Amino acid sequence: MPKYLEKLAAARTEYGALCLGIDPAEQTLVDWGLPDSPYGLREFAFALIEAAEGRVGILKPQVAFFERFGGAGLSALEEVLQAARDADFVVIADAKRGDVGSSMLGYAQAFFGDDSPLRADALTVSPYLGPTSLAETLGYAEDVGAGLFVLAATSNPEAKQLQTAKIGKGTVSAKVVEQAKKLGPSCGVVIGATQDLKQFGLETVLESDIGIAILAPGFGHQGASLGDVDQIFGKSAKRVICNVSRAATEAGPHEIIRSIEQLKSQL
Repeated sequence: MPKYLEKLAAARTEYGALCLGIDPAEQTLVDWGLPDSPYGLREFAFALIEAAEGRVGILKPQVAFFERFGGAGLSALEEVLQAARDADFVVIADAKRGDVGSSMLGYAQAFFGDDSPLRADALTVSPYLGPTSLAETLGYAEDVGAGLFVLAATSNPEAKQLQTAKIGKGTVSAKVVEQAKKLGPSCGVVIGATQDLKQFGLETVLESDIGIAILAPGFGHQGASLGDVDQIFGKSAKRVICNVSRAATEAGPHEIIRSIEQLKSQL
């Protein structure tokens, strides 16, 4: 079993399926009384890491919120990822990278290289340049024991037009899941908890255990309930990693631990 999957299994056994998203958007920082700056990014992220330690086993930093500050933001992200690694979290870098060939290998080296300050356990990637476009990234990930999460049925409403489009006898989403399963256990999928899986042609997720990890955004602020995981994902529910972000942070910095505990109790 790849190193990442062993770490993920251990985290789920000890802490459950909750994943805490680290999403330092401008308004979130303001609501927390923090400056919208690299300093604010660090303070916000370090507060979440401290609150999550011993309560949650999986973290998902949204890379874009750090990249918007250029080099200073990436420096903050490096520090945040180092702190998360030091605390032994499973770290999913939410970067949604999508390119071809050597460019995808470059992204893999950036997020999985042993000496990279951006090193994470898994990375979200886009398959919409064609399934073989992920070959370089997956190959590198497997060599170092890391993982990928491929965008299949995302939680944003505008995804429906593309991802429910017909391709052969199924949908684009169904094809992505099918291809991800063929790529092996290191390759999971992103399926939003707010979507009607039947509309996306994903009856296979409901009717059988798909056998690979499902990263599920959409819980909490976006409308899906953590208590409905079994209903939403059917026989694949045990594969789901339930991501929450604003639902954990909207009450402010002094309520973050209580919010995490309340969210965990819903699973």
